[in-house]
Amino acid sequence: MKPTKNQLFKRQITLSEIGEVGQEKLQNASVLIVGCGGLGSAIAVYLASSGIGKIHLIDFDTVDISNLHRQVFYNLSDIGKPKAAVLASFIKERAPFTEVIFYNKAVTKETVFDLISTIDVVVDGTDSLLTKYLLNDACVLKNKPLVYGSLYKFDGYVASFNLPQQDAFSANLRDAFPIMTTDIPNCETAGTLNAIVGIIATLQVNEVLKIITEIGKPLQNELLIYNSLNNSQLKMKLTSNFTKEKIQEIFDSESYFDENCEVQNVNWLISSAELKEKLLDDNLEIIAVLPNLKLPFQVHQTIPIQEFDVAKIDIDKTKTYIMVCQKGLNSYKATSVLKSHFPDLKVFSLAGGIENYQ
Repeated sequence: MKPTKNQLFKRQITLSEIGEVGQEKLQNASVLIVGCGGLGSAIAVYLASSGIGKIHLIDFDTVDISNLHRQVFYNLSDIGKPKAAVLASFIKERAPFTEVIFYNKAVTKETVFDLISTIDVVVDGTDSLLTKYLLNDACVLKNKPLVYGSLYKFDGYVASFNLPQQDAFSANLRDAFPIMTTDIPNCETAGTLNAIVGIIATLQVNEVLKIITEIGKPLQNELLIYNSLNNSQLKMKLTSNFTKEKIQEIFDSESYFDENCEVQNVNWLISSAELKEKLLDDNLEIIAVLPNLKLPFQVHQTIPIQEFDVAKIDIDKTKTYIMVCQKGLNSYKATSVLKSHFPDLKVFSLAGGIENYQ
């Protein structure tokens, strides 16, 4: 079946505030969605279903079984596949008038301007605080609207940042949260209920649609805070204090590097099954890069990542080195350090860390 635009969007066009003019605005709009998890996947599907003409998806991660309770547009058969690619395929099946482009990579300081350059609205669907501030600062510097969303347990936060006003732009993320508090746990650590994820995602969709069609009142110069347990909400007024000049200074000095978003080289990883097969190998050297790990096997050395100095490690190039930590992040960092000094050394990071060792 090849539907027409009028068939697909009839109920939306019927709204006098939208009409054919508003629908055409949606068709001509381009939206970048960063993060294809609980927020981003729902945002992408709803926006495509609303008739957005171009959607760019970006996510470095793959579908995990622990995602499925809140990332409802993925299936069990999608586990292990790149989120952005799977989501793009889903959208193409149900939104024939939406062009979808996807990137299986993380947003970085070096790539962010290219990613947002041709975009009308940027949507934040990430759970990385550093990436949120990177998107915010880039949008301020390039005069792009940013629809913000975040979650903490039963609470959700939504705002439309950096919208053009008479002679300036509305408040941005740094006006709401001037200090980047990097120890706030994400959904993986703190947990979340799937209902609040869907609520905040659709609120973000609502903001994008209002911005593009120029109807209603977007959440500018205010932050909406919604609590799903009490069905309560409040709006926190924001004042624009962080000028473009201030943010340019921050952007020039900040790296925005998030080790959780680094795409790991699969050639430097070893699975738990592969490691089990090698445990009796006399040429194996296992190094823990975090102290006090509860390990199901013995390690030969413990060198905390903060003290990881290649010059102080007695390297034997006939051995195979395995770096281990809790989640596989610091061990990968140590592997990268060793590889940079000894490119031919057989050194691997335990994929997923001890907490995923089976």
